Amino acid sequence: MGPLTGIRVLDLTRVLAGPWATQLLADFGAEVIKIERPDGGDDTRQWGPPYLAGPDGKSTGEAAYYLSTNRGKRSVCIDLAHAEGRRMVRELALRSDVLMENFKVGTLARYGLSHEELRSTHPALVYCSISAFGQDGPEANHPGYDAMIQAMGGLMSITGVADGEPGAGPQKVGVAVADLMTGMYATTAVLGALFERQRSGEGQYIDLALLDTQVGWLANQNLNYLVTGRAPRRHGTAHPNIVPYQAFATSDGFMMLAVGNDRQFASLCGAAGCAHLAADSRFATNSGRVAHRQELVPQIASVLRGRSTGEWLAALNAAQVPCGPINDLAAVFAEPQVIHRGMRIEQPHPLGGRVPGVKNPVNYSRTTLQYDRPPPLLGEHTDEVLREVLGLGEEQLAALHASGAVR
Repeated sequence: MGPLTGIRVLDLTRVLAGPWATQLLADFGAEVIKIERPDGGDDTRQWGPPYLAGPDGKSTGEAAYYLSTNRGKRSVCIDLAHAEGRRMVRELALRSDVLMENFKVGTLARYGLSHEELRSTHPALVYCSISAFGQDGPEANHPGYDAMIQAMGGLMSITGVADGEPGAGPQKVGVAVADLMTGMYATTAVLGALFERQRSGEGQYIDLALLDTQVGWLANQNLNYLVTGRAPRRHGTAHPNIVPYQAFATSDGFMMLAVGNDRQFASLCGAAGCAHLAADSRFATNSGRVAHRQELVPQIASVLRGRSTGEWLAALNAAQVPCGPINDLAAVFAEPQVIHRGMRIEQPHPLGGRVPGVKNPVNYSRTTLQYDRPPPLLGEHTDEVLREVLGLGEEQLAALHASGAVR
């Protein structure tokens, strides 16, 4: 039994931020009922290739993107445009602990599914709305996707090659990190609300915006600006506050060096045969190294080009200097530590064969996480859920299917 066993989540989200949060809640043991529209379901079902291959090697039509963020859930196809469909969703909400949605602001109110309307009947409901800009403010009614939020929220201004260097310019991160971090914040917000509900007996409304999240998690870069009034600039792979902390070329490739303190810098210099750099008063402290970055980094780079990545990793690991290879994903899943930690998982898939996945990185000592339910097919559990949760009989289900309210 996971730590959230007994908690039911009604998932009215699609794409990434919301589904990421509800997948995490499912990993923790919550029962997650994913409501999807009958004409295609979650947008990400069409976001391929690549698609999962079946036992015969042919495409199943199940997009890898969708598979990455929907395990542990049951899929129910309900048409919210249909009066009976809206009634079914309302009934499911009244039997749930959590409702999570990412419709455009005001949409669910038009369907009679706003927090205010549900709270009057179900005051213990935790209701989480995810949107691009939040439920109020001048941009509240505007749509938004991850890439534009990375840009607008400042992340792209500090990501990419520094001005004046070849290839200079802002870059987005290689995954939809604004969505993913919003999903993480949504998960923690829901857990906090559920914990508070134990004291008060009441649920509450959570208003979560991608833009707020993106601004919020810039962490030290936010404070670098707020305490100086100077906007941080791009440093490529380098760190604005620590030196040397960046990628360096070796004789046969690249490696990432992450020297976090003065002791590690001295160890680096000893292992690399350049102890004179650690003895130089300009470089003896991190603040000095940051101030004299332009003088120090070329000297470190010159030394590191003299040996292969493998040789440097062996020497620097022995000296307790943090460093690592720059792996592609094939190398990541071949890493002995990643294999040992069991990060790759496989689940049986309803179309036959197995679907790969990546396990939740949380490791509880007692409530071990289970991955018993693969990402569902569209509408796979419609009748099952309506029977089990709402107590509908076969004649009622047949009538709903005939009306088009459910699939």
